Amino acid sequence: MMPHSVLLGLGSNLGDRAENLRRALEMLPPAAQVEQISRVYETEPWGYADQPMFLNQAARISTELAPGGLLAHLKDIEEELGRLPGFRNGPRLIDLDILFYDALVSAKPDLVIPHPHVAERAFVLVPLSEITPEFVHPQLGQTIAQLAGKIKKEGIHAYCQPQE
Repeated sequence: MMPHSVLLGLGSNLGDRAENLRRALEMLPPAAQVEQISRVYETEPWGYADQPMFLNQAARISTELAPGGLLAHLKDIEEELGRLPGFRNGPRLIDLDILFYDALVSAKPDLVIPHPHVAERAFVLVPLSEITPEFVHPQLGQTIAQLAGKIKKEGIHAYCQPQE
């Protein structure tokens, strides 16, 4: 079976945000192999403003899991890292989203691929454009770089981890 190429979005705004991202990536194998990761970006909250700043990152992974199996694996990682149920767009310890799965277009009650808000979120497009600028959105027919060129990028900055 050929592995699938998947683009993930990672986010954290509670606890040790950088460590949460690092640990989530470490926990992907053996079910998924990390191929490439973007820099980490500090971003303003989206949708609900009264919460801490986020750290966001994008990753390209390969997996033999079907979309539903991968989603279950990501939810298990979130739970193992300590994510608790919250409200939509609220604060979270870790958030792992499937942004693209090959060129699949699928809408199921628990998983929509491509992620429905990719094209409007700088905190997704900026890190994605760093690792895969030429990837074409299967519904919009535009590259990640083209989509990133159309959005406002205020409130997103490369994150420099404090030195110990």
